[in-house]
Amino acid sequence: MTGTTAVPTTSDSRTPGQIWQRARGILLAVLVLVVAGVAFAALQSGGQHGRLDPRSPDPQGSRAVAELLRAQGVSVDVATTLAEVTSAAESDTTLLVAGPNLLTSHQQRLLSAATAESGGRTVLVAPGPASVARLAPPVRAESAGPVAGRSPNCALPAARAAGTADMGGTHYSTETDGATACYPDAGHATLLVLPERQTGDTVLLGSPDIFRNDRLDKRGNASLALQLLGSRPHLVWYLPSLDDPSAIETGSEKPHDGADEAGGERSFISLIPSGWLWGTLQLAVAAGLAAVWRARRLGPLVTERLPVAVRASESTEGRARLYRKANARDRAAATLRAATRTRISPLLGVSPRDSESPEVLLPAVTARLSTPGEDLGTLLFGPAPADDAALVLLTDQLDALEREVRTS
Repeated sequence: MTGTTAVPTTSDSRTPGQIWQRARGILLAVLVLVVAGVAFAALQSGGQHGRLDPRSPDPQGSRAVAELLRAQGVSVDVATTLAEVTSAAESDTTLLVAGPNLLTSHQQRLLSAATAESGGRTVLVAPGPASVARLAPPVRAESAGPVAGRSPNCALPAARAAGTADMGGTHYSTETDGATACYPDAGHATLLVLPERQTGDTVLLGSPDIFRNDRLDKRGNASLALQLLGSRPHLVWYLPSLDDPSAIETGSEKPHDGADEAGGERSFISLIPSGWLWGTLQLAVAAGLAAVWRARRLGPLVTERLPVAVRASESTEGRARLYRKANARDRAAATLRAATRTRISPLLGVSPRDSESPEVLLPAVTARLSTPGEDLGTLLFGPAPADDAALVLLTDQLDALEREVRTS
């Protein structure tokens, strides 16, 4: 009857308890991050609707201006999909696009086509160069500037009635006939009104500050916001969302410019918000730092007694096999020469400290030998052998030199 023999564990083996103790810190940190992320997402999805949201009472929200518009008889509807926006685009409607830069190029082209013939007013909040090229092609977006109290310096009735307002941000310029440029900064407009077909127009704002709850009561911000958004009885407040089906561009839609010549469906990576990508990168960096923190640190060498006695010949043979496997002829030759110098230096009356000095050792060897036959400097301090045969020859020559020194 044969019994099974348990495999002995080595000092490098880890028990489940040890593995748990080493990993529980990292697992706890990951758990805390996940719980914090879920809690933060739950808070954000509650009563706080976010920046420029007409339902949000937060300082960055726009509930105050929405309530003032309702008090004046303007109906305010929030739209989160492009389908809702295009169906509501009428001559009696003002469309506020709170985040034109969040729209894909496909959505921007659809939005431009829907509002071009509507006859209503379209208000674009801080569109960048790429957004302006699709939503208001005659306009050029310039560099951004600070938001500050500025004078209108234009003939727009709404701006003249409001007076000084908190304007700035992106600068706009155009050569379109009939365009009205207001609140200039460094020679460029921060509020630009473009006339459209029929009775419609497009308003470009360089900054959203006049719509914010914490800025509405400053200067003429409330007057300017109410006049820009209350010129028509119906206001559609468009907040782009990630779950909008129109964000996915199909191959049946042909791009209008060279930005999306490839067409086809967008990749999964392109649908992931940039914040998640940055978050993943931060987690990767944190994991790398944790790995460095928890890595084993090598301290100074400590001598230990071997559990078993190993013969010197076996150690020498094992080291020689390692040298041969690594083709380390230079290390092997250096070891052989150093060992020969160490053994013959006491026989020559040379101290061990001077055995590594050619100026001291070589004259002593020459004086000891009656007929030195080879170049002792090359033999004891020469370069590494070129091949294995030269290494074997060097070994024989060193043995012969040591025997001659001992017998002389």
